[in-house]
Amino acid sequence: MTTYLFAGGGTAGHVNPLLATADRLREREPDAEVLVLGTAEGLEARLVPERGYELVTVPKLPFPRRPNTDALRFPGRWRASVGLTRKILRERGVDVVVGFGGYAAAPAYRAAAAEKLPLVVHETNAKPGIANRLGARLTRFVGVTFASTRLPHARFVGLPLRREIAQLDRTAARREGRVFFGLDERPVLLVTGGSTGALRINATISTAIAAILGSGWQVLHLTGSRSPVVDPRLGGYHILEYCDRMDLALAVADLAVSRAGGTLAELAALGIPAVLVPYAAGNGEQAYNAKDAVDAGGAVLVTDAAFTPGWVESSLVDLLTRPERVADMAARMATTGVRDGADRMVDLVLEARLAAHATGRR
Repeated sequence: MTTYLFAGGGTAGHVNPLLATADRLREREPDAEVLVLGTAEGLEARLVPERGYELVTVPKLPFPRRPNTDALRFPGRWRASVGLTRKILRERGVDVVVGFGGYAAAPAYRAAAAEKLPLVVHETNAKPGIANRLGARLTRFVGVTFASTRLPHARFVGLPLRREIAQLDRTAARREGRVFFGLDERPVLLVTGGSTGALRINATISTAIAAILGSGWQVLHLTGSRSPVVDPRLGGYHILEYCDRMDLALAVADLAVSRAGGTLAELAALGIPAVLVPYAAGNGEQAYNAKDAVDAGGAVLVTDAAFTPGWVESSLVDLLTRPERVADMAARMATTGVRDGADRMVDLVLEARLAAHATGRR
């Protein structure tokens, strides 16, 4: 039996591909043991046990970005975190380490190298984070979501998607989705800013909703949990705070307005054209994420500041009234994504394990 340690977490962008890969690995290798290394504060603390995996934790340890007291304490805390991770690797008899970025991944990468274990890295964003820039220097088995990602040894695998998205038959599920959400036969604009919502997207769409509906489209608006949007009760405008059937939401979508995080990889895999409004904070990784889809002609990029009711009433409405362009964007979007990212990532993990056996490392 092979024991794998999957490391990563903090946000859905790290946790979801981790779990999708773990699920697929367990399907292909039923007797494998999969442990997940994360922190007690991240999203993994809830999602990993819910999915049936054992979570082992290390302290949350952000890399210092400026000289201060935390920076002075970092080297000692780093050594302690790597030491704790090495102890876990030995005590649990781990054979392969697979990391997805985030706070827990960096010490796992260093510990795997110190223990001479095969290491595999997956980078979700086009602009890599600090942890994965470290990990990619320690292994030649590096999978990336976007072909434009610049990392040593990068291999395009796409984003590992959960099974209900990866195997979605949009044509077959479309009727079920229309019934589920109470939609009619008009084309559907799907609007989503993620689980917590996107203030700019929500405010702009709700303000300009009359113009969108006037173009002959209906709107499925997933506002997220932190939304001030008030339902105006207009025919064709369907508002949900949370959607537990995202597969059906994607099945009915003819065009999407979205951030450029994990949802973008799902849109690309399914060939759903999009207006992408990258999250303006962080290190700007979402704008980099959008590049492949925009360059292919499958998406339109609008900055957060520029996504105003005026832009929607002119540019977006113009797009909605040109079905031939939307159809062309859909075909182009489909060229940028893959549905079998989880399988590709598992292939990379198994390749690393076999290579280690061949060289006598494990």
